[in-house]
Amino acid sequence: MNAKNIALLAGGFTGEYEVSLKSAKNIAANLNPDKYNVYTVIVHRDRWFYEQDGETFDIDKNNFTLTHKGETVKFDFAFITIHGTPGEDGKIQGYLDMLGIPYNTCDATTSAITMNKAYTKAIVEGIHGLHTARSLRLFERDMHDVPNIAASLKFPLFIKPNNGGSSVGMSKVYNVAGLPDALKKAFNEDSQILVEEFIKGREFSIGIARLHGKITVLPASEIITTKDFFDYDAKYTDSTTQEITPADIPVAKMEQIAGIVTEVYLRLNCKGMVRIDFILLEQTNDFYFIEVNTTPGQSSASLIPQQVRAAGMDLMVFYGDLIDGANK
Repeated sequence: MNAKNIALLAGGFTGEYEVSLKSAKNIAANLNPDKYNVYTVIVHRDRWFYEQDGETFDIDKNNFTLTHKGETVKFDFAFITIHGTPGEDGKIQGYLDMLGIPYNTCDATTSAITMNKAYTKAIVEGIHGLHTARSLRLFERDMHDVPNIAASLKFPLFIKPNNGGSSVGMSKVYNVAGLPDALKKAFNEDSQILVEEFIKGREFSIGIARLHGKITVLPASEIITTKDFFDYDAKYTDSTTQEITPADIPVAKMEQIAGIVTEVYLRLNCKGMVRIDFILLEQTNDFYFIEVNTTPGQSSASLIPQQVRAAGMDLMVFYGDLIDGANK
């Protein structure tokens, strides 16, 4: 059986560019070389290219092929690991759909919807056992009445871009004086933002994937940080954060969580592998939905690889199953 040509798409147009490259490096190291010929394709606004031995080879975006060493490489599959636009918001998915090339993520519609936190919350609202924080959605083009915002929601508040990831542009504010700067910071990242009430409790993240046609819920990870909240630096650059996998959650509660996140996966029509972030409310342990990530980080230290290992699964087999099951 001939090895499949895999385009491993990385990079993108956002502050998560470097995180994406780390994800691609780990995925490439864990794709079976006997089954797959892996070409890491770096996506920039002006060009897409494959690099080998210091030489770059441009992708022909008319048909998504690569001319390499005098031969035209046609890709059998695209493994998307771009965090943010254009790999997490449906743009590349739509492009690949037009060319008939299968890929590992949710489809264009689900990717676009889940990139928008407000739309996602509206769709998952009503799932039994799932709660969401009270929030306001603001648009950059509109006037923002800071006193009205302060009167509508209870402090402390989280202010974050509506379309974005890795907590870029996110702030936590405790009073009305902190709102103007926080709004400006979030609007620097997106033209829509969410102002959301703070939910006090334990923060978790859990992976879920369709493997061999069956929805599989991975062990949860608990996020413990000494910082005020789990921001970009806490995620990627400092040592103030602990990620405990598997999380210490009672079996009965874990079964309830698995049921809730499975319903989220189904209701949003997710495909492949996603990661769902949530909080268990202090004292009651009620499940509060934060967001769903449709191209979650895949560096060796990222949460999904941690959870795959905690489940006793082999990462190479896991990624292979995502590729082989993409059309099923």
